[in-house]
Amino acid sequence: MSPAAAGPLLLGVRHHGPGSARAVRAALDRAQPRAVLIEGPPEGDALLALAADPGMRPPVALLAHAADDPARAAFWPLAAFSPEWVAIRWAQARDVPVRFIDLPAAHALAAREEEPDAREAGAVRVDPLAVLAETAGYEDPEHWWEDVVEHRGTGEARDPLAVFEALGEAMGALRETYGDGGHGRDLVREAHMRQRMRAARREFGDDYAVVCGAWHVPALRAGTTVAADRALLTGLPKVKVETTWVPWSHRRLARAGGYGAGVTSPGWYAHLFAARDRPVERWLTKVAGLLREEDRQVSSAHVIEAVRLAQTLAAVRGRPLPGLTETLEAVRAVMCDGSDVPLALVEDRLVVGDVLGGVPDAAPVVPLQRDLTRRQRTLRLKAEAQRRDLELDLRKESDAAKSLLLHRLRLLGIDWGTPTASRSGTGTFRETWRLCWEPELSVRVAEAGIWGTTVPGAATAKAEADAAAAGELGEVTALAERCLLAGLSEALPAVLRALADRAALDTDVARLARALPALARALRYGDVRGTDAAALGTVAAGLAERICVALPPACAAGLDADGAAELRGHIDGVHGAVGLLADTAPGLRERWSEVLRTLAGRETAPGGIRGRAARLLLDDGRLPAGETARLMGLALSPAASPADAAGWIEGFAGGAGGGTLLVHDERLLGLIDAWLVSVPEGAFIDVLPLLRRTFGAYEPGVKRTLGELARRVPGARTASTAAPAGFAPDLDPVRADAVADLARLLLGAAAAHAEREGIGR
Repeated sequence: MSPAAAGPLLLGVRHHGPGSARAVRAALDRAQPRAVLIEGPPEGDALLALAADPGMRPPVALLAHAADDPARAAFWPLAAFSPEWVAIRWAQARDVPVRFIDLPAAHALAAREEEPDAREAGAVRVDPLAVLAETAGYEDPEHWWEDVVEHRGTGEARDPLAVFEALGEAMGALRETYGDGGHGRDLVREAHMRQRMRAARREFGDDYAVVCGAWHVPALRAGTTVAADRALLTGLPKVKVETTWVPWSHRRLARAGGYGAGVTSPGWYAHLFAARDRPVERWLTKVAGLLREEDRQVSSAHVIEAVRLAQTLAAVRGRPLPGLTETLEAVRAVMCDGSDVPLALVEDRLVVGDVLGGVPDAAPVVPLQRDLTRRQRTLRLKAEAQRRDLELDLRKESDAAKSLLLHRLRLLGIDWGTPTASRSGTGTFRETWRLCWEPELSVRVAEAGIWGTTVPGAATAKAEADAAAAGELGEVTALAERCLLAGLSEALPAVLRALADRAALDTDVARLARALPALARALRYGDVRGTDAAALGTVAAGLAERICVALPPACAAGLDADGAAELRGHIDGVHGAVGLLADTAPGLRERWSEVLRTLAGRETAPGGIRGRAARLLLDDGRLPAGETARLMGLALSPAASPADAAGWIEGFAGGAGGGTLLVHDERLLGLIDAWLVSVPEGAFIDVLPLLRRTFGAYEPGVKRTLGELARRVPGARTASTAAPAGFAPDLDPVRADAVADLARLLLGAAAAHAEREGIGR
C-alpha cells in the first residue's frame, strides 16, 4: 500500500529503543517517503548536515541554550540506537529532506521561567509503557517492551509497519482514557507538530514520514483545526537561543534525572542494535573477554554454559528470548561464582559503558570552547567519560601546564578535574587529579564564555569579578590561593586590593584566623610554581599581627563548648601558617609563641584552648617538660571542674602525636591517670565522650602501649613520676598551718559582714 494513499506514515517509537530503531529503518525502507519529520527542536535543522560528517560519532546531543543565559539549556540526546538518529542517517544517505517539528527551543526554554500549567499542578503523570505492561500481565515494563519489540525480528516474513500500527492503536486507547496523561505541555507541542505536518503536506503531499514518541501518534492523527492549533501557540513566551552539537555519553544516557534519558542499560541496547544475529552469544562473549582482562578464569565452556542457562531461564519465564535480566543472572552464576563484585564490573563497563561521542570541528561553539579544545590537544589531555587519575610533577613543563589549565577551569566552574590525594607522595611538587568529562560541562563552558574568549583571559576576568563581589575576607584569601595555583598573575593586583581592603575592616578574630592559612599556602605555592607572590607577604604579616593582638581577649571564659572548639581549630590553622610565614616575616614565630604562652597560662580561657596552646609550645620545643607538667597539674587539680579538665586533656593530647607523647612521658600519663581515678562517678559520665573522642583516635599500637602502662602497679609508676612544683600526693600540715591564721581572719570578716547585713536569718 502506498504511504500517500493512507496519509503520512506515523512511526511511533520509544526514544533510545534499539527495537524501535530497527523497525524505523525497515519501515522507511519499505515506504520510501519523500521527506522525514522528526520530533526535535526546529532550531536544529541548520545543524542536521553535520550528522553526516565523519567526525560525528554518537552518542551526541543537540544543545540549545538561551543566548543571554547559557545556564538555561536543554539537551536532546541521540545514540546510535536511537530511532531519531537512524531516521536522520537514512534520510541523509538518500538525499531525502529531514526536519525537526517539535516546539521550538525558544519557547520551551522561555516556558521554564513561567509558572507551571494549572492542569499540571496537581496532575498525576501517566507512564504509558507501565500501563500497557500491566494490562498485558507484566510487572516490569522493561520486560514487556523487550518481549514485544526488542526481541521481535524484522525479516522478510514480517510486516515492518505492523508494530507501529499496534502501538498507535494502544496509545490511542490510552489517550482516550487518560487524556494528556498529566503532560499538559504536550498539547502545545503536538499543536506545533501538526502545524509543521501541514506545511510538509503542502510540499510533499502525504508522502512523508513522522518519527515521534508513540504517545504523540493519536494526537497527530486527530482532526484538529488550524485555528485551534494556532490558539494554543499564540502568546507563547520566547527567548533567543543558540544551538550546537555536543558529545554525549552512555553514562549520561543512563541517568533518569538532570539531562539524562533514563536508559538504564545503554551498553546493552547498543549491543542489541549492532548485533545482527545471536545477540546473547555475542554479549556473553564480550563479558568473558572483560572478565579475562581482569584476570578471572573464564573459558569458552563458561560462555557455552552461560548461554544455556540464560535460554533456560527465559523458557521457564515464558519469554521469547533471554533479556538482560536472564543474561546477568547467568553471568553471576556461571562466570562470577555467585559473587556480585565481578558482576558489578560487568554492569558498569558493559551494561552502561564508558562510550563518549564526538562532534566535528565544524560544529558551532563559543570561542572559549574552541580555545579549550586547542589546549586539550596541545597538552594531550583527552576528554573521556571514564574516571581516571592523572599524576602531575610540577617540575615538568608539560605537567605544570596541565595543572594550570585544570586550575583555571575550576576557577571558571568547569570541574573537569578534581584534586585528590596523591598516591606517589605529598610534596608540593606533585598533584593528582581525577578527570571525568561530563556532557553538561559543555554548558559550563558556554556559561564561562561571557568572561573571555581564551581560558587564561576568562579565568582572569572571573577572578577579578569574584574579588570585587566577595563578601568575607576568607573568600578573598581563598581566591588569592586559587589565582596562584592557576598562575593568574594578572588577576593578583585586583585580588590583593580587595584582600587589603577587607582585612583592614574585619575585626572578627575567627574570620582573620580562617583567612591566614590560605594566604600562607598561597605564598608557598607561589614559590613552588615560580609565581611572584611577594605582595602577599606584607598582607599576610599584617594579618598575623592583628591575630596575635586580638586572639587572647577572644579566648574569654564566656565561650561555649562549640565556640571554643571552633577557635581551637583556628589556632591550629594559624600555628601552621606561622610556620610557613616565618621566613618572610622575621620575629613572627616569637610573637606567636608569646601569644600561646599567654593562652596556656590564662585561667579564664577554656580548658581545650589552654591545653592546645601548651601542646603546640611543647611540640615547638618552647615549653620545658617541667613547665608542661606544672600546667597539666594545675589543669587537672581538684579545683578544676571535670568538664574543663577533660577539655584540657582533649586539647593537649588530641590530634596527631598526642598518644605518642603520653607513651614517652610517663609523668604526663601519670597525671592524667591520677586525675581519671579522682573524677567522681557522676562527673565521669559527663566527661566520658570527650575522653573517648581523644583517646579513641589513637592508633591501635599506641592504645595498647598506654593500656600496658596503665596496668602497672601505682608504685612502679610514681617512682619515676615527680609531682609538679607546688603539689604533693598528701597534705603538708606545716604549709597548711602557715595559712590557717589568714583563713580564720578572712572567714571572721565574712561572718561579721553577714551579721551586719542580716544575711542568713
